[in-house]
Amino acid sequence: MGKRVNAFLKDRHFRVRVNGEFSSWFAVLSGIPQGSNLGPLLFIIYINDLPEVLNSLLTKIYIYADDTKMYRCIHDSKDSYMLQSDINKVKTWADRWLLRLNISKCKSVTYTLREHVDFSYYIEHENVCHSLDKVETFKDFGVQFDNKLTFDGHVQEKINKAYSVLGIIKRNFIYVDKSTFILLYKAMVRPHIEYAHSVWNPFFKGNIDNIEKVQKRATKLVISLKHLTYKERLEQLKLPTLKYRRAKGDMIEVYKIIHNHYDSNATVNVSLNNNTATRGNKYKINNYTFHSNIRKYSFCPKVVNIWNSLSDNVVDAENTRLKHVWTNSGEIRICCMITEQS
Repeated sequence: MGKRVNAFLKDRHFRVRVNGEFSSWFAVLSGIPQGSNLGPLLFIIYINDLPEVLNSLLTKIYIYADDTKMYRCIHDSKDSYMLQSDINKVKTWADRWLLRLNISKCKSVTYTLREHVDFSYYIEHENVCHSLDKVETFKDFGVQFDNKLTFDGHVQEKINKAYSVLGIIKRNFIYVDKSTFILLYKAMVRPHIEYAHSVWNPFFKGNIDNIEKVQKRATKLVISLKHLTYKERLEQLKLPTLKYRRAKGDMIEVYKIIHNHYDSNATVNVSLNNNTATRGNKYKINNYTFHSNIRKYSFCPKVVNIWNSLSDNVVDAENTRLKHVWTNSGEIRICCMITEQS
């Protein structure tokens, strides 16, 4: 095995072709071929010890491919200096293993509702200290995080993108029937306003209504249903509201976390309530304490009431489809018997 890996990495050469003309051959001094099967595995092995270089256990580091994030709870200037020390450790490790950091893409952001110590973090390169840009928002895995965690910018960005796609559909299809609309809408529009919703699920009524308006406008593309109300159009198309789908998605995520479908080190900690004297299913969750809306409407606290209202046959089933039906009073979630007023 060692000889094969050695042959994979050594004695590689490359050349460049422009308009049919080739350059001379040059030796590949670092890196591996892109698109190879061994590439991701070797890279993981290569950076596997990075979290071990940190000075403090209070500084956490998360790595996904070549994207690394560090964070620490800052209570005073001492914590800031400790975080800076860990940044220096990561830079030293990168220099040792010949991994060049893209300093222009390194940013710092502070999440707080209070006044905080204004500390400038930096990365030293060739004896020059490069200050990290302080930003109020940044995008991570397609989700735009702002420093207040309101996700207003992300919601508006995805709404604009969804409307843009709806415009493309409208310009290219003169007539859209039910089946065609369902295919186009589910494949091209809805994913933009649902991706990673468990992270940014809005709690402000304005954002909730603005997201729902995307589906309201989309369903009007079906000419035969245009004269109906929004609720009637959804009944004809057998579509639930987007608000319901977000709640349903949260329940699926809780199910996967509790039943260990995810790596426990990479998920939120869901605390189970083992008190059999209280109402709820066999996997009921403890209530959380919170002092702000950001905490109150974050993933763990917001799922407690709905999850605890589910029956045992739902939370313990291997294959469960959360269904919905329509009545005159609105949408009823059969899985948890909660009525959503229209």
